[in-house]
Amino acid sequence: MLRRVRPALLVTALALPCLANAFTVTISPGPRAIYLRVGTGGYNGTPYSSDEDTLQANTTVNMVSLAIPAAQVGNGTDLAMAVNGGTPQQISHWDNYLFCNPNQVYVGFFYRLPRRESGTATLTVTTPPSLGNGLGDAIPIGQIRWTTSGNSDGAGTAQPVPAGSFNGGVQTLATFGDNSWRESCMSFFYANDAVVPAGTYTGRATYTLTAP
Repeated sequence: MLRRVRPALLVTALALPCLANAFTVTISPGPRAIYLRVGTGGYNGTPYSSDEDTLQANTTVNMVSLAIPAAQVGNGTDLAMAVNGGTPQQISHWDNYLFCNPNQVYVGFFYRLPRRESGTATLTVTTPPSLGNGLGDAIPIGQIRWTTSGNSDGAGTAQPVPAGSFNGGVQTLATFGDNSWRESCMSFFYANDAVVPAGTYTGRATYTLTAP
């Protein structure tokens, strides 16, 4: 029987108060608000409305994972990771458009301010140094990278969330101005360079949007 390694990453979002190339659109000034959705989200009133009641909290934690057969462990071939959540987490809350494809994680966010005010918001992601199996074995979190795109976005255009890889700490993904809606779709890949004992290795990536 083959013994498998199963890396898995839990993806969560946290928002804190304080058509174009890639999807960035201007929204009208309005009551101060900050919004972040990563994966499955809650929004009442799609498409987007300036009504604050449309902002909904959602406690869903999406999972990005894959299973590696024993014969392929550590062979250095990048492997695409799967995402749970299905079609609902692929749909944009801007206009109800199917913006992402299967096995992509939707990321959408905005920072809204009243007229005559201005500011910037920052999107970060926090990860542990490694994925662990609870038995002392670990896979460096840097083995997981991502690319970004969006359906109907032009090929090669700059994304609101750029491609990258986790570094086991707090990483800044984007800094942007007020009164704009931005969204990208993240595809995750496992580098498969680590030779580790069979088991399930897990960790959590927490995305945070902050503004002064």
